[in-house]
Order: sequence, then structure tokens, then C-alpha cells
Amino acid sequence: MSSTDAVILVGGLGTRLRPLTLSAPKPMLPTAGVPFLTHLISRIRDAGIEHVVLGTSYRAEVFADHFGDGAALGVDLEYVVETEPLGTAGGIRNVASRLRGENAMIFNGDVLSGVDLRALLATHTDTDADVTLYLTKVDDPRAFGCVPTDADGRVTAFCEKDPNPVTDQINAGTYVFRREIVDTIPTGRAVSVERETFPGLLADGVRICGHVDSTYWRDLGRPADFVAGSADLVLGLAPSPALPGPTGQALVLDGAEVDPSAVLRGGTTVGAGCVVGPDAVLDGAVLFDGARIGAGASVTRSAIGFGTVVGERAVLDDVVVGDRARIGSRVELLAGARVWPDVAIPDGGVRFSSDL
Repeated sequence: MSSTDAVILVGGLGTRLRPLTLSAPKPMLPTAGVPFLTHLISRIRDAGIEHVVLGTSYRAEVFADHFGDGAALGVDLEYVVETEPLGTAGGIRNVASRLRGENAMIFNGDVLSGVDLRALLATHTDTDADVTLYLTKVDDPRAFGCVPTDADGRVTAFCEKDPNPVTDQINAGTYVFRREIVDTIPTGRAVSVERETFPGLLADGVRICGHVDSTYWRDLGRPADFVAGSADLVLGLAPSPALPGPTGQALVLDGAEVDPSAVLRGGTTVGAGCVVGPDAVLDGAVLFDGARIGAGASVTRSAIGFGTVVGERAVLDDVVVGDRARIGSRVELLAGARVWPDVAIPDGGVRFSSDL
């Protein structure tokens, strides 16, 4: 697919994932053992696309420091930095000078999916589309932008979030643009691809088609989805050629120490240098490198930051804990709690039950 470039938009602040994104951009957070972007770039490479452009902004240096020229992943990787927020379409336009091929496949840098990228490009080519959108079906489309299509697959409208959706097809955050369409996006200001570019192109009679795919799809923008997406990669529910180990109930990276009596399940990831104590239970947990889990602690559907310590018999359920935090023994954190980096909670300092 030398005639197709890949563009990944990774400029967001990741505010919904704080405090994890205080230290790293969202696409660089460890997801099933490697930065999320590693999974995405590997899938792009396996689809035959060799030239990848990252549209960066927040903590832009982190991407280049980690991936360099992309050779380790088998791609030719370039970087374009936004000096001011340009929106989704503005970010696409901002990388136009780096595009080499006839088409550009655009990715939001926080979407985990199983869509067949070769099939998506084939739809774009076979329908002679100017723009092709990857669409997925969801049970409740009210929280998403809906995209109805006609019998030939041509997009007929772009509907913003609506209490009475006209279709269960939603914009899944991956697009193919004919190169010349990219040049029609205005420069020098923020432009939304969803609210301005796509409706404007449709009104101008541009041929926009949909590629409907009902395989795995998840937006990793919220903590619960980030944790679930990592677990789904480990479990093999979401595909990735970059998983650093076999699929299964848990992924334990090199250098981690897990007591034989500990229970790891639900797609848990134990990062490099982590220590998991006796009788601890990790269920769908994500431990960043260097985290330590005390004896008898329970960590469920939660992300634990770099170097964080969780004390004995602590209970963490559906929470996010920032880097280097100290969670004391017998602490209970539940239901979306967030602990900021370097915070120390003393033994028994937060409880949801009365007994210690």
C-alpha cells in the first residue's frame, strides 16, 4: 500500500485519563505491556502501510524519544507538532506537507479496534470514494455521532448526539481521505472533522462512503475503557501483533515477581519490575512498571501507576492511581476514585466499610 500514508492524531491532553496522563500522553500509556501506539502502528504495518505520520502536540518529545524513526516497528515514522490546538481536521491538514501517496488513512490515537484495514482501503478504492469512514454498530448510539448510509454504502448524513438516533452506525474514528481532499481543509485555525469538514463535504456533493465493521471497537478515553481495553488485548478479545507475550488470563512482563499464591486473572498486566505479594488478587488490573502490591490486597479493573505501592489487604475496585503514590494497608478505594501522583494515604485512611 505504498500509495497510502497513515496519519495518527495524538495531540490531545488526555484529561479524562488523569492522573495517568500527567506523566505521559494517552497513546503512550502502557496498554497490555507496551505503549498503546505500539499496538496501532503494528497493525498499520501489518496492513502494508509503511509511511506513518504522527500529529503531536502535548508532550510531543515523548513520542520521538520512544519510537525514533520507526525502524524498530518496520515503518518510516515522521512527526509534525501542533503549536496550537487545531482540532481533528486541523490536525489532519497540518500534516499535509508530509503526505506522499494518493490516500491518507487517518486514525484517532485512542481507539482500539479490530477492523480489517486492508478491507477498509478496498472499500475506499472499490467505491471510488473521496472519503471513506470506518463505521461500527453499537447497542446504544445516543452518546455518539451517528452516520446513516444508503443501500450502496454512501453516507447520507452526519447526525450529532441525539436522544432518538436514526441509525446504530457510529463514526469509529478511522477515515481514508483522497489526498486532494486533505488540501481543502482550512489552515491556520481549529477545524472539527466531525462538525465542520464531513458535513461540509457532504453538502458539496463529495462522495463519502461508509465501511461498516462490527468487530471489536473501544474508545480508550476514559479510565474504565482504558483498563478494559488493556485487559481485552491480554485476553485476545482485541487483536494486536505487538502483544509481548501469549494471550491469556494475565501478562507478566520480564523482571516482575509474583508470589505463587497470588491470583491473576481477567486480562491483568503486571509490568516490568513489579512485585505482587502473597494471596493478592488482581482481576483485570493494569500495573505499570515498578508497582508493588502487598499481601492479601485486591485490585480489580484498576490502573496502578509507575512505582506505586499498594499496602497489605487494600481493596481497589474501578480506580486509577497515579505514579509513585502510596496506598496504605486496609485502604478501600472504589467506584471511580482517582489518586494523584505522589499522594500518600495512611493505613486505613480511606474506608467504605466500618471494620478494619
